[in-house]
Amino acid sequence: MSGWWSYLEERTRQETDENVLRDRRIMAIKVVCEALRPLGLGLREAEQVVLQRYEALGDRVRYTPPDPLDVPSLAARAAACPGRVAAVEAIWDGDTVHDWFVLLVAVLDDPPGEGHLATVYQRRGGPRPATAAAEAGRALAQHLGVPFHFASPDTPDDEAPRWRTGRPPAEGA
Repeated sequence: MSGWWSYLEERTRQETDENVLRDRRIMAIKVVCEALRPLGLGLREAEQVVLQRYEALGDRVRYTPPDPLDVPSLAARAAACPGRVAAVEAIWDGDTVHDWFVLLVAVLDDPPGEGHLATVYQRRGGPRPATAAAEAGRALAQHLGVPFHFASPDTPDDEAPRWRTGRPPAEGA
């Protein structure tokens, strides 16, 4: 266990563990970081403290289930968006906690914008997030009769061209 844990007050330890037990990793990191920043703790060290708490609490952690990727669930989310779905798009994103992951979004017209459909993280023993997102996105786009776009399915790239920034891709691209 990191030596930083011993510097936390009992109340802060309890709050951190409550967040970990609910799989609220970012909140747990925030609690640790804010409590120990005056002692020189940085974000990376706070992440390590929280990861060690995940390991220590083991099977007691109630992990957040992954977003559903089946067509009926995604279609229901698309239908709840505040505009007409013009396309389904998969885009890379990432953070220091999850590394790279893929967002599935509904590109909307009237009003223009986008609606979040699912976040696809790498899961142990599961397919790559790009593979799972592309399969689900193509199936949903086919179901809705709209184009599917994934500019960088093979390499994480959060600056890849978006569907609206270039010309719309050919069907099935």
